[in-house]
Amino acid sequence: MKIKLPTDVRMIIDRFEKNGFSAYAVGGCVRDSLLQKEPNDWDICTDALPQDILRLFSDFHTFDTGIKHGTVSVVINSFVYEITTFRIDGEYFDNRHPEKVEFTDDLVTDLSRRDFTVNAMAYSDRTGLVDPFDGAYDLELMAVRCVGNPVERFTEDALRIMRALRFASCYNMAIEKHTANAIFECKKLLNNIAAERITAEFNKLVCGESCEYIMRRFKDVFAVFLPEISIMFGYDQHTKHHNKTLWRHTTCAMTNIDPTPLLRITMLFHDLGKPMACKRDPDGTAHFKGHPKFSAVMAEQILERLKYPRDFIDDCVTLIAFHDVRFTGSKPQIKRVMNKIGETDMRRLLKVQYADLTAQSMYLREEKMSKYNLACAAFEEVIKEKDCFTLKQLDINGHDLIKTGITDGKQIGNILDKLLGMVIDEKIKNKNSILMQKAKELSGID
Repeated sequence: MKIKLPTDVRMIIDRFEKNGFSAYAVGGCVRDSLLQKEPNDWDICTDALPQDILRLFSDFHTFDTGIKHGTVSVVINSFVYEITTFRIDGEYFDNRHPEKVEFTDDLVTDLSRRDFTVNAMAYSDRTGLVDPFDGAYDLELMAVRCVGNPVERFTEDALRIMRALRFASCYNMAIEKHTANAIFECKKLLNNIAAERITAEFNKLVCGESCEYIMRRFKDVFAVFLPEISIMFGYDQHTKHHNKTLWRHTTCAMTNIDPTPLLRITMLFHDLGKPMACKRDPDGTAHFKGHPKFSAVMAEQILERLKYPRDFIDDCVTLIAFHDVRFTGSKPQIKRVMNKIGETDMRRLLKVQYADLTAQSMYLREEKMSKYNLACAAFEEVIKEKDCFTLKQLDINGHDLIKTGITDGKQIGNILDKLLGMVIDEKIKNKNSILMQKAKELSGID
């Protein structure tokens, strides 16, 4: 197999080889190249020691990425290339990091410490593909398989559990039987992994093409760091509006929306509060009035625990809180919601509602979709016509009211709010002269 290496990567490898060392492109860049995908980055491994790497590339900017573990970064034409000495990992003391590493001159030994066979391949033009663990064969099968004993690999570094699930989701791969069994056996080791590391992998995983299958197949693994989702497993919603359990509805809704972390995670948590809000009729029919509030509160607590950025949390909680608004297609209704959440989140909210609706049963589907389409049309009209839905857009402000003799700040605020409400409800036009006259009426000024 021949891989077309970028010019700078060939130059790096050639420089090592001309100075008596061996060097190879390794890991994800080899995997992606064999899959005919453009690699995000190119990592190099070599039998040269870190001090040799620094000496050979002294004419470039270099910096210490993890020199005690053998990694030096070299900047060439604005790209950063990580170059790592072949190594043997020592004992893992925290299910994440080796206590020490030893350098070796044997490539296969270095590849044997890696997580999955598809990541344990190396390549150079001189040697060709080095694939001691049949990673290329597993790529043909589209299978995720650990190098060696999977329990040992996950015990060494439990984040590999999330990486395995992420690869399966994003590359549409199957997880080999023994590797899958080890994931379940070792799942509680995820408790030893920093929230930020889990979040980074999870954000990529939920955006994968096979997200729905992975979320369902390995739900008990996700419940280790998301214990709140367990209540959705097997939960029968007992309503004509749903023909799936709460968990199946949730995972279906996740894949019905754009593959961005914010939207996918919004769908993951949008109905989380349903069991807490459930009320039943005498015949057993369930109702979930108020569940968005429960879901929003729970989602905020979870996202804070997982160290998500504040703006991400705020947007997610807002979308969840408003996801069950019953739009009629009325422009005033659209503008009132936009006043609360803004244009950007309104656009997102319509996507959330579509994903939710299409994950429900066919009961009243045509009627629901008709109202949804009317809401979308009304929203686009508001944007196109630049309709007023915020105080900033109102063609009158506090200074205008002060000029009329209204000086009390609270009264000014109340009048502006009332005027905005009238404009949003299309009772008066957003025109300064009309607003000024209405303001005088509201204030009692002749």
